[in-house]
Amino acid sequence: MNHDIHIKSEDDIALMRESGRLLAQVFKMLDTYVQPGVSTMDINNTVEAFIEQELNARPASKGQYGYEFVLNSSINEVVCHGVPKVTQFLKRGDIVNLDITLEKNGFIADSSKMYVMPDASPLAKKLVDTTYNAMWEGIKLVKPGAKLGDIGHAIQHYAESRGYSVVREYCGHGIGREMHEEPQVLHYGLPNRGLTLKEGMTFTIEPMINQGTAKIKTKNDGWTVITRDKKLSAQSEHTILVTRTGYEVLTLRDEEQLPEA
Repeated sequence: MNHDIHIKSEDDIALMRESGRLLAQVFKMLDTYVQPGVSTMDINNTVEAFIEQELNARPASKGQYGYEFVLNSSINEVVCHGVPKVTQFLKRGDIVNLDITLEKNGFIADSSKMYVMPDASPLAKKLVDTTYNAMWEGIKLVKPGAKLGDIGHAIQHYAESRGYSVVREYCGHGIGREMHEEPQVLHYGLPNRGLTLKEGMTFTIEPMINQGTAKIKTKNDGWTVITRDKKLSAQSEHTILVTRTGYEVLTLRDEEQLPEA
């Protein structure tokens, strides 16, 4: 499997940093835009215009696998791949994941963020916080010599010990010139198993955590994935670089603090 993994050069990494920096700016713009009453299609169109016109970049999701839009908007029980709609407006009690990709100078960055509407329940907020923290539990372990199983185990342990379940059908992935490269990055697993990380690898960590069971199903549109029990789901995602001594979060946003080692 190792021969399929693209180790990034210094030049590649510089370009990926730039793609990640620009993608973080998209979320900064959305922080004031995403609120109750906005339609998911409005969000999609605003992001498309911002990426193309303000950032002079390309929304990498559009056209990928036949997908027509620039982002996924996954509300409440939608686990992932929610499709923007003109008739779908954010409500005051919603939580929504916006998953966006951006390509600049041939390299792609991929990140997602949860937006919590003002009347979302305390239980919804707790799920969102737990999912975000679980992602960081995985990120913190990234360094040369660590194994992918260490990352998956840390995420799984954090979520399950708090009463949540980890979706297993979807995983993180290598990323660079292609949106999906090797390796697959599972969000569950056993320590000291799986691929050994090397400096120059780039991949996403993007756990999907459910309030209820981990069971999911895909709706008839062929894209939208929901929880079978209709309980809430949340996701957090960053693009990560393995550095000489640890990790760098290429899509880190201004409001985020790196955790203590």
